[in-house]
Amino acid sequence: MDEEVVSQPLDLVRLSLDERIYVKMRGDRELTGRLHAFDQHMNLVLGEVEELITVVEFNEATQEESVRVIKKGYEMLFVRGDGVILVSPPMR
Repeated sequence: MDEEVVSQPLDLVRLSLDERIYVKMRGDRELTGRLHAFDQHMNLVLGEVEELITVVEFNEATQEESVRVIKKGYEMLFVRGDGVILVSPPMR
């Protein structure tokens, strides 16, 4: 029971090891994947990753805005911590 105690922010991330997590990144990017490793800088190693990139385009001629979502998949990904905005643990 003691290993499930959250007393520091990184404890919540530690409890998510080997679980699927959601990561919001700078640049309108979102990742979901299995957390394999992390460090105090929030550098992450994720497996079975799905990346969603939101692209907003503005057409000057028609004055219309369009939103596209690009989906990419990766077997393994290293995420540099300075781009991480939010990490959400799996639903329990």
